[in-house]
Amino acid sequence: MGDFDFSSIVSVLPFLLKGLAYTIQLTVVAAIGGTLLGIVLALARLSHLKWLSLLAAGYINLMRSIPLLLVIFWFYFLAPVMLQAITGADYPPKIGAERSAYFTFILFEAAYFAEIVRAGIQSIPKGQLGAAYALGLNYAQAMRLIILPQALRNMLPVLLTQTIVLFQDVSLVALLNVTDFVGAAMKIAQRDSRVVEMYTLVAVVYFVLSFLLSQGVKRLHQRIAIVR
Repeated sequence: MGDFDFSSIVSVLPFLLKGLAYTIQLTVVAAIGGTLLGIVLALARLSHLKWLSLLAAGYINLMRSIPLLLVIFWFYFLAPVMLQAITGADYPPKIGAERSAYFTFILFEAAYFAEIVRAGIQSIPKGQLGAAYALGLNYAQAMRLIILPQALRNMLPVLLTQTIVLFQDVSLVALLNVTDFVGAAMKIAQRDSRVVEMYTLVAVVYFVLSFLLSQGVKRLHQRIAIVR
């Protein structure tokens, strides 16, 4: 540690910040896409159609039962082979590491967001749905105008907490040689032999950002509790 060189960090900050920007971008896109798909899955699981509910439950349980790293590798290595078999192409289509990362995290996180949304919907008194029907609304209108807005407010802190976990999990894309924040630090550490500096910086940045975000979520939860 006596050889810790701060100048080695300063000189590569632009490259590291570019990697951090990609990490944040992937987190935001995956959180939004995962939430939207999660809402669809949650509504499907709560559906009175047995086959639709079982299909959604099967997807959710599958994604929640296997490691994220395995899903990343499966989509990156096996999805092109499956697409080739389906389309009959001569060669597997090139999805690419970055596209694989976006698809993987949206599909994987949707299972977790779906359970959060389902719990949020079930936290709303059933009388709300009955009141919506009394006003002449159908099921879709009642969900969109009455139930989901209240449920989203209740589950917002949990959704944001899961997004913080997603932010940390995004670091796994470095194993696909994607230049996210961790990937950028890995490349610099290998090139300049500055392993201690790079990984220490990454740990500090992740801690600071995750801690600040978690404190923000905690305050938001307190405010929502007051409104209730």
